[in-house]
Amino acid sequence: MEPKLHFRYAERKDTPLILRFIRELADYEKMLNEVAADGATLEEWIFDKEKAEVIFACLEEKEIGFALFFHNFSTFLGRAGLYLEDLYVSPQYRGHGYGKAILKQLAKIAAERKCGRLEWWCLDWNKPSIDFYLSLGAKPMSDWTVYRIAGETLQKLAE
Repeated sequence: MEPKLHFRYAERKDTPLILRFIRELADYEKMLNEVAADGATLEEWIFDKEKAEVIFACLEEKEIGFALFFHNFSTFLGRAGLYLEDLYVSPQYRGHGYGKAILKQLAKIAAERKCGRLEWWCLDWNKPSIDFYLSLGAKPMSDWTVYRIAGETLQKLAE
């Protein structure tokens, strides 16, 4: 009998596993050189400051994927939403519906918390993911452009 997929929230002791999944995802996205996160930083922001949450998709006792998410807020809806920062399934477990199961779990969390929506970004070149998201009924937000200020530019603006 095939093991049943289940989910669990990350605990502080899972920090090395979270970092491993982040690095694997970054490697897949050809952005590994941009990962500055380390264990101490993740512990501070996820577990001490509680600014993000992580769920793991598990087969028996093995974590096969994860999602890192946090609440955002829509002034138009007047309620919080869930923003999915990262979703990752280890390569050997892809193609079995586990990515969809993770999104369904996030939708369930959002619905239980009475959130107005679930949102995420996707790299423009990632056609397999784009096709997958469209198949679930997700709508691209083509009328919007993401802007970012970070690093030295952020510091200068803050002065």
